Amino acid sequence: MSIVNSPDGNSPEDERPFEDDRTAERPSIGRALQQARIEAGLTVDDVSNATRVRIAIIHAIEQGDFAPCGGDVYARGHIRTLARAVQTDPVPLLAQYDAEHGGRPAPTPAAPLFEAERIRPERRGPNWTAAMVAAIVAVVGFVGITVVKGGDGDDDAKTQVAEGSTPTAKKSATPLSKPSKPADPKPEPSDSAIAAAPQDKVTVRVSAPDGRSWISAKDHNGRMLFDGLLEQGKSKTFQDSSKINLILGDAGAIELYVNGKKIDDDFQPGAVERLTYTKGDPQVG
Repeated sequence: MSIVNSPDGNSPEDERPFEDDRTAERPSIGRALQQARIEAGLTVDDVSNATRVRIAIIHAIEQGDFAPCGGDVYARGHIRTLARAVQTDPVPLLAQYDAEHGGRPAPTPAAPLFEAERIRPERRGPNWTAAMVAAIVAVVGFVGITVVKGGDGDDDAKTQVAEGSTPTAKKSATPLSKPSKPADPKPEPSDSAIAAAPQDKVTVRVSAPDGRSWISAKDHNGRMLFDGLLEQGKSKTFQDSSKINLILGDAGAIELYVNGKKIDDDFQPGAVERLTYTKGDPQVG
């Protein structure tokens, strides 16, 4: 068998077109996107932050796996978004995807959506016009009734004046109340009050007419009757079956009345006094 050479020295096999070679050398969609991203100086994190596409999906697309996209429609959308982010033309990549995955997905028919929208009942708002008309009619009716009643009242008043009757003046509903006088202050206990004091108990009254003083009072069981500051002009009365124990923080500001009788002890200002009073005649225990 002889071999026929072409005039330029090449065999016929060397003259076959280079279409298949270019097709075989064409990179995959994922590889093309990855190369474009690297040439743009972007990382996967940069692309994810710019497109809001998850990093795992970007890695899968660059590896040629479109299953995480969730369908052809979403895959085409991710391809378009990633191509724009890495500054490459998405059109040839989309065409390549359609060729490799059975063509472009058919558009969703609009007729069922239109029919569903058409049969949806229309929501109507409140009929404000009818409400306003009803309100106006009610107001007009109320005004008319008021005018009629007012006219009848005027006629009755005119008739009463014509007959010579004198209209009676209205009395004030409530008379002005006079300010109550302040209650008279209770008189201080005196020697004559001894008879009023219970004979079977001890009664001690502590007053602070000239200043204030801290006082403490306990009964015969040690139970606290009072422990605090007695303000100027205030007084406290304590009573027990057998004994009252007192502590006066500023005895000079205190006046004491035991069983109705004033104690004339010479208490000094600022002095602390510890006192005990029992039944019977006033005496310091």
